Amino acid sequence: MASISLRHIYKKYPGGVTAVSDFNLEVKDKEFLVLVGPSGCGKTTTLRMIAGLEEITEGELFIGDDLVNDVAPKDRKIAMVFQNYALYPHMTVFENMAFGLKLNKTPKEEIKRRVEEAGRVLGITHLLDRKPKALSGGQKQRVALGRAIVRNPKVFLLDEPLSNLDAKLRASMRTELTKLHNRVGTTFVYVTHDQVEAMTMATRIVVMKDGLIQQVDTPQNLYDSPCNIFVAGFIGTPQMNFMNGTLTKKGDDVYFNFEGVSLKLPKDKAEAPELAEYIGKEVVAGLRPECISDSAEIDQAAENFFKVDVDVTELMGAEIYLYLSIGESNLIARVSSRSKTRAGDNITVSFDMSRLHIFDKDTERCIIH
Repeated sequence: MASISLRHIYKKYPGGVTAVSDFNLEVKDKEFLVLVGPSGCGKTTTLRMIAGLEEITEGELFIGDDLVNDVAPKDRKIAMVFQNYALYPHMTVFENMAFGLKLNKTPKEEIKRRVEEAGRVLGITHLLDRKPKALSGGQKQRVALGRAIVRNPKVFLLDEPLSNLDAKLRASMRTELTKLHNRVGTTFVYVTHDQVEAMTMATRIVVMKDGLIQQVDTPQNLYDSPCNIFVAGFIGTPQMNFMNGTLTKKGDDVYFNFEGVSLKLPKDKAEAPELAEYIGKEVVAGLRPECISDSAEIDQAAENFFKVDVDVTELMGAEIYLYLSIGESNLIARVSSRSKTRAGDNITVSFDMSRLHIFDKDTERCIIH
């Protein structure tokens, strides 16, 4: 078993700085869990507490069935991969990967077998005699992973391991890490500030802000059902559009009003009991860029179309980002690369109101999805 249980974990530094507050999480055996959030949110501190490199101020940490608060890092059966690779420059790749096993007095034949097997898994067998200075960034990253693999750890801890790589290599290494996780069948806990890495690799994602867990869920559920404005804005590229407006009711119909436009909510959202207390009040509506259409085929009888100005267009290859403005509000739409819309146009757009999220303006929590 390589499950991890964090129960009411706190990390407080001298001077009253609290880096992590009341952190509760159950990491399942063989899960690929990603901690994501902006710089300074406490994700790396949490990872280092799991590794034993940071002392836990309060709370209990279990790896499997063992309470490990006071267990030394070398005895926790974990392996950590750092952002800067942490390779010994005077040692060959083989010696770097074998170093931890030598310290544990592993027999030479066993060391050779494990290093060569890890080399085959990572595609670096031909590099075993080289020194780190002769390696590219991607190759160094593979060596750092290999050094962790040979130890047969219960848990892999990875602290922003791809952040030093260029964009193309980062994308390919994401795929390699996912394959590696599937092959070795070990629990991975991965820290990143890059939500694309989190969305593409994770079994579950933990979104953190200011030392607190905001939401824990699968990538798809985080995208479709964010619990608050922070999570909604952090997950997704380009980020969700947010609009300040008011809710009004006419008969049985409920409308979201902003910048002089009234948009009718679908029946299921209009009838949601959670919405009743917000009629006549200011709220924040959220809509993903792909839910805004600039199609010339918009049904003009619909109640959710209106005019906007196109400020900028960005061709991304398979799609185009449209930067739009209406009154004091700015919106981003993600449309087909076949779109004929150009900067300077005044166009009609429509909202997919079935995908609208409505948030409480004061608490920022989501009222309805």
